[in-house]
Amino acid sequence: MNILGISAFYHDSAACLVRDGEIIAAAQEERFTRKKHDFSFPTSAIRYCLQEGQIDASQLDYVAFYDKPFIKFERLLTTYLAYAPRGLKSFIMAMPLWLKSKLWMKEYIKKELSYEGKIIFPEHHESHAASAFYPSPYPEAAILTIDGVGEWCTSSYGIGRDNHIELLAELRFPHSLGLLYSAFTYFAGFKVNSGEYKVMGLAPYGEPKYVDIILNELIDLKEDGSFKMNMKYFNYCSGLTMTNDRFAELFGGPARKPESKLTQREMDLARSIQEVTEKIMLRMARHVHQETKMKYLVLAGGVALNCVGNGRILREGPFAEVWIQPAAGDAGGALGAALYTWYRYLGNQRQIRKDRRDFQRGSYWGPAFSDAEIEAFLQAKKIRHKKLSDAEIPSTIAALIAQENVVGWFQGRMEFGPRALGSRSIIGDARSSKMQSVMNLKIKFRESFRPFAPSVLAEHVSDYFQLDRESPYMLLVAPVLEKWRTGEKENGAWGIDKLKIIRSTIPAVTHVDFSARIQTVHKEDHPLYYEMIKAFRDLTGCPVIINTSFNVRGEPIVCAPEHAFTCFMRTNMDYLIMGNFLLDKKEQKPLQQDMDWQKEFELD
Repeated sequence: MNILGISAFYHDSAACLVRDGEIIAAAQEERFTRKKHDFSFPTSAIRYCLQEGQIDASQLDYVAFYDKPFIKFERLLTTYLAYAPRGLKSFIMAMPLWLKSKLWMKEYIKKELSYEGKIIFPEHHESHAASAFYPSPYPEAAILTIDGVGEWCTSSYGIGRDNHIELLAELRFPHSLGLLYSAFTYFAGFKVNSGEYKVMGLAPYGEPKYVDIILNELIDLKEDGSFKMNMKYFNYCSGLTMTNDRFAELFGGPARKPESKLTQREMDLARSIQEVTEKIMLRMARHVHQETKMKYLVLAGGVALNCVGNGRILREGPFAEVWIQPAAGDAGGALGAALYTWYRYLGNQRQIRKDRRDFQRGSYWGPAFSDAEIEAFLQAKKIRHKKLSDAEIPSTIAALIAQENVVGWFQGRMEFGPRALGSRSIIGDARSSKMQSVMNLKIKFRESFRPFAPSVLAEHVSDYFQLDRESPYMLLVAPVLEKWRTGEKENGAWGIDKLKIIRSTIPAVTHVDFSARIQTVHKEDHPLYYEMIKAFRDLTGCPVIINTSFNVRGEPIVCAPEHAFTCFMRTNMDYLIMGNFLLDKKEQKPLQQDMDWQKEFELD
């Protein structure tokens, strides 16, 4: 039985194909269209999923859309009416897409796919819950979903048991942890639904000086993690911005203009909202444990991408284990809707793996490209390259990064979700003190404060970090062990100047608070990536490398060989390995048309 899951028309549209309960393919639309966070109907992602499954739309048994458009439209209308006549401009801007496409989703899907079968519409947070529970390794677990907003719900909790999901309680719009965090993202000068992770990365450079103001003025927080927001400070119900003049007055002036210089205020705001978010997440988790009495917790929704908060739930919360959906945001709703249809709607039984590993299998569900396809591209473009044998790849690449080269790594099936996990990655030596600034400014063309993540062999994670379990999806933050920290003092360093201090023997992946966003690499999930890191360990004694996504600022992660080559040539990467083919930057002819492009992105 073939089930196609779809998420669309908010942000990060995606498609997923599930066959007899097994994930066959999943991908975000942005990877194909090259429009970051593309929210359009995922035509290209659907085409890929059907090709991967070797079927056409006529062979689909069900299509599942990740939310209920009519209920969402009810929320929009109700909100606009409540704030009228304010919000008229926002209302007028929103209506054309609703009246043309969103309201008539069933007819729209049938037309786009030439499909006449059954279409299922789970609620938004049911899709999130399904994406969290069904791929998890647990027979039963508590479920917590936290995001901006679905139809009306902004957070929910419930229980998953066998093939059954039941949501027990929810918070409702406009009171939303995701929207609260996005308000600070907007105010700090970053893009909403895109820059939230920048706020999280900026937080350790600041001081929590605004925590009391947030808790006293902006939200009324209860012990169970529920809260109400003081809407007089926010504009998202009726306007085109997240915050208003009262919010600006509360925090000492107008919002930072995008691309302007970061000040200590933005760092302090980031630290303050991050601490409040962690407090709320912890209270929610403790309340859910108290109500459900479950041993395990699964998480989804955009706020579940806050890996610092996730790490605290794991370390300080009452649950024995936590599993987070790697595509926790709206893209994962496509997967959740398909799995909801298979298990909840159709009532199929759920099996648990005996090795107690999850069913996401590294989240490698996107397209792969054969050596024949890669070679055809290289020859057609007359690109100089060297072919390596399978056995040569790990040791060759390990030696290159040990010499402080930056390498583009393009191998196997593309990752599903926002993180690069060793298929579409840029890799480097975590021991290098200069690598963070080099990769941020000369490779990624992005803010210097942005941290990089370590990929570490799963069996060595406890040798370097305060973490005693796998973290395959880069969704847990944990401290670097004391024995690897250096004795260098801050000597009064403040703000971004903290970045210059060497904090550990793996400085390129050690954040200013001695934490790291960890990806553990398991041989079963990605054998070649594992063998390359193992070769690096054999060469250097260190089982940790840098892993960052293969893209530049403002672009989606690369999908196809031409995307990888273009990104390689437009940056100061030293080498690119695609399949068995190694490209040396020194041997390549420059891309003449890209000189203006590079100037455009050298903003920081």
